Amino acid sequence: MGNLICMTKKDTRDNNHGSKSKRMGRSQRKLLAEEEFLHRQALSMALQQHQLSQRFDGSMSRRIGSTSSRRRNLSDPFSNGKQAPDFLENIRLNKFVLVHGEGFGAWCWYKTIALLEEAGLVPIAIDLTGSGIDLADTNSVTTLAEYSKPLISYLENLPEDEQVILVGHSTGGACVSYALEHCPQKISKAIFLCATMVSDGQRPFDVFAEELGSTERFMQESQFLIHGNGKDKPPTGFMFEKQQMKGLYFNQSPTKDVALAMVSMRPIPLGPVMEKLSLSPEKYGTGRRFFIQTLDDHALSPDVQEKLVRDSPPERVFKIKGSDHCPFFSKPQSLHKILLEIARIP
Repeated sequence: MGNLICMTKKDTRDNNHGSKSKRMGRSQRKLLAEEEFLHRQALSMALQQHQLSQRFDGSMSRRIGSTSSRRRNLSDPFSNGKQAPDFLENIRLNKFVLVHGEGFGAWCWYKTIALLEEAGLVPIAIDLTGSGIDLADTNSVTTLAEYSKPLISYLENLPEDEQVILVGHSTGGACVSYALEHCPQKISKAIFLCATMVSDGQRPFDVFAEELGSTERFMQESQFLIHGNGKDKPPTGFMFEKQQMKGLYFNQSPTKDVALAMVSMRPIPLGPVMEKLSLSPEKYGTGRRFFIQTLDDHALSPDVQEKLVRDSPPERVFKIKGSDHCPFFSKPQSLHKILLEIARIP
């Protein structure tokens, strides 16, 4: 007879626990390896874009978007399975200009760009000054006019009779408001995506006061401030720590997108967000504004977004359930459908 090994219940539990621990150890190592790979891949992408910007004298830093007429395969994960004519039937304007928020760049719109292109539309994503792969030093950006310059230059250089649909995310909403005031004839519709849709005389920072505290307290106590001109000089920017960024911006976003953001986000110039906007009823006031609320947002709470809408009512309000502050990552399909719906509004 062969040898029989009798195991007690305790022995069985210990053995199973050991096997489970090994499996968990392998699983954790695999997860860490995958995250490290994602970080390296994202860093490689960012470096490649930076090299391209240098090769083309920074022209790539201003806008990225549809550069070819190729169609995406319908099996693509971003595809919604419809042909372009269905989308374009009631859409008069087909060009979307996408403006990122604080710390982000044109890169953050990559899913939205893919979806809009699939629909046969023309998305243009712009890097604001000192953002994305724009080569300007963030510490040198002191006014909203400087910060918005790539956007305003793009709008001013459009053909005389051409208009666009402008989309601004987060503090990019201040740039959209600035553009409505300075180039109203170029903007058919302005979409504020969980954005700083401020009133005349208000600062973008005021919108975030609930999360960051008063201006005075933030300027005196914040550990995130950057003194680009020396400690004895006023702060020039700020940058949240990675864990704080994840909690504020990416509480519902996929790991891959968070990894991309962690190696791509840049310091936020302080001057533009502390500047009071001057908005007139004759220019800004005549613009067609739309607001998209994000209902699981930790950076700009739903209550704050509701207040923005009450204080300065837009033409229509849309809501994205389960979205964090970055719906272009966490809810790209929902965002895409709303953008198309707004584009169809006569």
